[in-house]
Amino acid sequence: MKHGMREELSAYAFLAPYLILFSLFIVIPVGAAIALSFTYFNTVERPVFIGLQNYVNLLTQDSEFMMYVLPNTIKFALLVGPGGYILSFWLAWLLAQIPRKSRTVLALALYSPSMTAAVAMAVIWLTLFSGDSAGYMNAFMLKVGLIDEPIQWTQSPHYLMPIMIVVTLWNSMGVGFLAMMAGILNINKEMYEAGYMDGIKNRLQEVWYITIPSMKPQMLFGAVMAVVGTFQAGEIGVQLSGTNPTPQYSGQLLINHIADYGFIRYDMGYASAISVVLLLIIYGFSKVAWRLFGDKD
Repeated sequence: MKHGMREELSAYAFLAPYLILFSLFIVIPVGAAIALSFTYFNTVERPVFIGLQNYVNLLTQDSEFMMYVLPNTIKFALLVGPGGYILSFWLAWLLAQIPRKSRTVLALALYSPSMTAAVAMAVIWLTLFSGDSAGYMNAFMLKVGLIDEPIQWTQSPHYLMPIMIVVTLWNSMGVGFLAMMAGILNINKEMYEAGYMDGIKNRLQEVWYITIPSMKPQMLFGAVMAVVGTFQAGEIGVQLSGTNPTPQYSGQLLINHIADYGFIRYDMGYASAISVVLLLIIYGFSKVAWRLFGDKD
């Protein structure tokens, strides 16, 4: 009896660091956000309970949310999420076909933008899409005669969202990409030989019937990371344009709306309500990923 209790206590001791960190950085912040979403809290006075008023205002009074933020977020998520996920899998599969040394170098080159996104933003993308004639894109288009005067790329409502999508896709080769490449490399090669004996005729059928079913855990992890990464990428619009809200709300996403109300207008209760809505959206997309790649058993 004492031996069994000692084993249980030792197991809980090993779990304790994870449980403490998970509670401090996940459970408590999420619980606090949910609680504050039912209050008016300006960060100076004590929170005042107002019930569902923040949610009612969000759905009925916040014209920017309904007209710009929510449509922009859905458009951005549908293009960047699946696009980045498919791109990650395709590049991981391509790299798995080449020799190890070349694969290592190329994998590092593809993964590095996700580690140095802020530096890349300042050095590459802001220089490429600079609004003056010295910007690489403007300089090229002026030289070949496509435009007569420089375009304010990151200040234009017509170009900001497409630029955000391109930049986010470029930054999307993160840990999900590495997980999928590891999954592909660890598939038993004998399965492919058996598949061709059973009637598989080309590489597309090989990927569909053997590769994807054999690496569902990695596909699930990559899908969840793509969902989280997509909804966390909203700061790119603010970094590119230099303003929050973005010009004419053209690049305004849910994460920007939260920062706008929470850290600019100091309405933490309303910002918390928006963050709860974002959490529910992420949860919904994650459930779809579980449905597609989760273990049916």
